[in-house]
Amino acid sequence: MFFGLITLLPFLGMAQQEKADSSYQFTLIKEIPHTSVKDQYRSGTCWSFSSLSFFESELIRMGKGEFDLSEMFCVRDAYEKKADRYVRMQGSLNFGGGGAFHDVLYTIVKRGIVPENIYPGLGYGENKHVHGELDAVTKAYIDAVIKNFNKKLSTAWFEGFKGILDAYLGKVPEKFTYDGKEYTPKNFAEMLGIKEEDYVCITSYTHHPFYKKFILEVPDNWAWGEFYNLPLDEMMEVMDYALDKGYSVAWAADVSEKGFAYNKGLAVVPETDVAELSGSEKARWEKLTDKERQSQMYNLDRIVPEKKVTQEMRQKEFDNYQTTDDHGMHMVGYGFDPLGNKYYYIKNSWGADNKFDGYFYASIPFVRLKTMDIMVHKNAIPPSIRKKLGL
Repeated sequence: MFFGLITLLPFLGMAQQEKADSSYQFTLIKEIPHTSVKDQYRSGTCWSFSSLSFFESELIRMGKGEFDLSEMFCVRDAYEKKADRYVRMQGSLNFGGGGAFHDVLYTIVKRGIVPENIYPGLGYGENKHVHGELDAVTKAYIDAVIKNFNKKLSTAWFEGFKGILDAYLGKVPEKFTYDGKEYTPKNFAEMLGIKEEDYVCITSYTHHPFYKKFILEVPDNWAWGEFYNLPLDEMMEVMDYALDKGYSVAWAADVSEKGFAYNKGLAVVPETDVAELSGSEKARWEKLTDKERQSQMYNLDRIVPEKKVTQEMRQKEFDNYQTTDDHGMHMVGYGFDPLGNKYYYIKNSWGADNKFDGYFYASIPFVRLKTMDIMVHKNAIPPSIRKKLGL
């Protein structure tokens, strides 16, 4: 009996080692300097949080120092622009809290930007962003405007709309003081040195020609921004090149997948299919009980085999609404699991309450399949691809 136990001990040790080596643990190899994790809380403003996180990293890279920029300043500007376009389109346009990376870039270069402490956007009795009432009130207001009860639009409707935003988010400051100097939002942005021509939005779909720009047909692209279209392998090459050269990546992706395990800090595409979640952003998780959350996820205690993602598979999921424009995040590095698989290190904007304190690791298959679009500095694109794009 004792001899049998001695004989089994090496095999038990090997089994334990195999189990340890096949669990989801990560070694972070590359990390781009970036600012702290923020919390968009109960607002659909991930596009502003992720874009400004990206630009804050850019400012560090440019030697400008560390800044905490106001997400709600950009949200406020987008609300105004969306309302104008929504009324001009007589309601035939998406109106809500969502947006895209280029919305923030357009705000910075055209209207300016301010620090977070100058415009926190919390003028409605909350200490975190809760936009349910704001979204409902603004939508009801502009829907009343386009019903055109007076048989023509009044000259007051837009000022009235801005009055709602003033009440909830606060009035936009004309001047403010930062580090002992007086600025306007416009010349503060000019001091930061963020230039529109330096940044490029990229996607990868086959229903438009590659190496050309097109308007990505998703609801949150209300501004009809254009994206360069690259083959999937080249879009991935851009992300890898950017990170290796010290540039971060603004990353928009679908997080309504069963392989996106927020609490575990993991996003994968297992070979075995499980029905997908519905909805978008953190709200879906908050509405579920712990038991329901577990039933919505794969068992991801051990590393699972993943699908081989092709351009055709990616296109099919986009065409069938299986990939939707759910969430904007910030790609700030990459690492590896114990089996040598590569994962991208993602900074989220849901606070710091998951396994990795607000970050998660997204596998290569997940990024290949579920990336909606990215934004990078033009110098973060490999020279051969830049040439194809005419940049």
